Amino acid sequence: MKQIPAKADVQAQETFKTQTLAPLVEQAQHHQLHLFFVDAAHFVMLPFLGYLYSLTVRYGKSTSGRKRFNVLGALNAISHELVTISNHSYINALSVCELLEKLHHLYRDLPIVLVMDNARYQKCQLVLEKAQRLNIQIIFLPPYSPNLNLIERLWKFVKKEVLYNEYYQEYNKFCTAISDCLDQTHTIHKAALETLLTLKFQTFENVTFNP
Repeated sequence: MKQIPAKADVQAQETFKTQTLAPLVEQAQHHQLHLFFVDAAHFVMLPFLGYLYSLTVRYGKSTSGRKRFNVLGALNAISHELVTISNHSYINALSVCELLEKLHHLYRDLPIVLVMDNARYQKCQLVLEKAQRLNIQIIFLPPYSPNLNLIERLWKFVKKEVLYNEYYQEYNKFCTAISDCLDQTHTIHKAALETLLTLKFQTFENVTFNP
């Protein structure tokens, strides 16, 4: 069963996909602009159970703390290049501004368009003014629309690859495993991600809801 955000506006998602997202994707495919999907992932150092089926009681090791490794990423819709900012505290507006500066420095040849959600630290005046100064266009998704943000699939992939059914005793090894996986998106994981990161976005226009 797939879960749908209860507050998602199905019609708004469909309109955004056809009238805003599709033209941007087409322009990016024709090398008229760089299109990036932006989001932050907060990896908590806790056990992730991928699956478990047992007729007897089984015990698994678990860390006692809630340390987090935060990654703010921008995923290129066409090339799947990944630009990141990471820290061990929290992501805020300054983190987003740092990412904007990094993208501006790396991709000067074409206009830059970013698709991101409505998190307060991304939609604040500081970020909007920084984007305007750097000539970066920001497109905000309809509320409650993770299904339209391509980078969400990458975060799920990372969790499956390095966190599910894994125990990390040391925080630095936990962070290294995540960083290594992200660094290998164009090498070891390239084939898997080419299949996963297709530019087909699911909306929920024709779904049946179960009570």
